Amino acid sequence: MVARAQHECRGSARMIELYESQRAMRNMRRAAMQRGVVAVLDVGTSKIACLVLQFDGTERHDADNGIGNMAGQAGFRVIGAATTRSRGVRFGEIEAMGETERAIRTSVQAAQKMANMRVDHVIACFSGAQPRSYGLAGQVELEGHMVSEQDVSRVLSACEVPDFGSGREVLHAQPVNFALDHRSGLIDPRGQIGNALSTDLHMLTVDGAPIQNLAHCVKRCDLELAGIASSAYVAGIASLVEDEQELGAACIDLGGGSAGISIFIKKHMIYCDSVRMGGEHVTSDISMGLQVPTAIAERIKTFYGGVVATGMDDREMIEINSDTGDWDHDRRSVSRAELIGIMRPRVEEILEEVRARLDAAGFDCLPSQQIVLTGGGSQIPGLDGLASRILGQQVRLGRPLRVNGLPQAATGAGFASAVGMCLFAANPQDEWWDFELPVDRYPARSLKRAVKWFRDNW
Repeated sequence: MVARAQHECRGSARMIELYESQRAMRNMRRAAMQRGVVAVLDVGTSKIACLVLQFDGTERHDADNGIGNMAGQAGFRVIGAATTRSRGVRFGEIEAMGETERAIRTSVQAAQKMANMRVDHVIACFSGAQPRSYGLAGQVELEGHMVSEQDVSRVLSACEVPDFGSGREVLHAQPVNFALDHRSGLIDPRGQIGNALSTDLHMLTVDGAPIQNLAHCVKRCDLELAGIASSAYVAGIASLVEDEQELGAACIDLGGGSAGISIFIKKHMIYCDSVRMGGEHVTSDISMGLQVPTAIAERIKTFYGGVVATGMDDREMIEINSDTGDWDHDRRSVSRAELIGIMRPRVEEILEEVRARLDAAGFDCLPSQQIVLTGGGSQIPGLDGLASRILGQQVRLGRPLRVNGLPQAATGAGFASAVGMCLFAANPQDEWWDFELPVDRYPARSLKRAVKWFRDNW
């Protein structure tokens, strides 16, 4: 009993520390937006992209503004954009700090030069770190009075935080539904009258070490980290249209080192996961199968790759111009059908893993089973047809939404996470730490038990 109480106290203290650090980053982000300029940084396995945003100080308020979209959407324009090859990142996580720092500096400096403006604050997104989703529920009594901001804070603090293990941190914690008495599906319960207020909250946790490494790397680049998000989440924001986010859809972000999975319904993310395989694994298979360097394998995949073979592919030959010094080995040809035979098994393996994660999440229970493929890996010819057979019939390729000032070169599927970060910065959904939660109620039951143990024993 004593050990359990001590464990709960340590867990509660960690949650309070996380709550304060997230609030500090959110306040820093607001201050940077008020000054007018902030940068978004997509730290991926294959590339690092940086976009510089300039805010005009205006806000556009949607008609259904409520919890999750209380601040309105700030007007912004992209004034700088740059991308560079990622170095020192594997499976979406930093592996070599020095190489990643140089790549981030290169990308940020090039974007600043284009914008002709210095940037001090960045909002970053990353994949990997083994995300796990939790569904939390909380309820409080109202005694028939009108729902206030404090009542929303109380019901969020009433959610029982699960024991998600040591060394993990909460990346997102968003209320996805409110219910007042027997009326569910409320976007914003404030101002309404009832007797009992309840909420459903989606909490996403990740390994703490990759977050700390990313924060440390950004700091070494003489930048302030003003926010952090999951790449799978922001890619879904950018690639899913409004009806898909409302009725239910999954976004599969096929990156270089991992495939991010996010499920949305009622305009909120309710599930997030990742598969630790991506486009670089396909490149590696080509490199080993054809016995060519990785750079040549990447070029072959980009220009000739595919996953569906036709009768013409046996006759279409690909010249392999390698430089190993062996003339016969360097000046040989392979058929496109042979290349497809190497690529298809790995792509099928990735899609099968994605299918298993969607099944585990109960995706087939949603009213709509639309699946959107995005990310650089989604550009493989024939992928949508193969995905339809493995994942389901309703599969489409998604490109990020257009944002003001975005260069044409940054409008492809590979920039879904970067564009999603722009929308995330300008229109942040309210999270747990955006509400003033009393310390003696955060998290309510677990912290109260720890406090009671201290009072009884000390």
